[in-house]
Amino acid sequence: MRAMHVFGLTGGIASGKSTVAARLRKRGVPIVDADQLAREVVEPGTEGLTAIVREFGDGVLDRDGRLDRKKLASIVFHDTAKRKRLNAITHPLITALGAKRTQEHAALGEPLVCYEAALIVENGAADLFRPLVVVAAPIEVQLARVEARDAASREDAIARIRAQMPLIDKTRVADFVIETTGTLEENAHRTDAVLAAICAKLGVDVERYPRPAE
Repeated sequence: MRAMHVFGLTGGIASGKSTVAARLRKRGVPIVDADQLAREVVEPGTEGLTAIVREFGDGVLDRDGRLDRKKLASIVFHDTAKRKRLNAITHPLITALGAKRTQEHAALGEPLVCYEAALIVENGAADLFRPLVVVAAPIEVQLARVEARDAASREDAIARIRAQMPLIDKTRVADFVIETTGTLEENAHRTDAVLAAICAKLGVDVERYPRPAE
């Protein structure tokens, strides 16, 4: 089996990470999305959901017995201790499922996989996902995007951004930084350039990931 490389993709709220991931996916790069994994590990009947209900009570469930993510977020958002308890439940499960998904791609002979997650740097895992790509945008751009996307107030948008590690701290440990301050076309070109650089660095043929017809 040929060697497979896993590189990381991270950023902050409304930094444009999903846009970059969508471009990579369009180019044919397999994406292991931590947000999707986080949903899977708390599906009804899972070990994750059982542990969350045991910790936070059945008030975090909706009428169908599924996790109400907004209710849970309202409990842990302003409480560091509760947020740490939640992370202690979900992070090991997400890590294990992510490893399983990655190995599935390896078994298919994929030379390159992108692991997309918001907390790679915060979790001290930057060196596990080299090269590390950080998606960044000025804070005013982040604020405007949060307000428009989530119909959030300026105060709420500021609080949500301040609850995360500053993007400048993430860019300091990045191998590549993609600024998403341009048009969609410009951001796609920036992503393409970083993909080419990653392929060159890892000895992967970039022609495996052709540019789609625009």
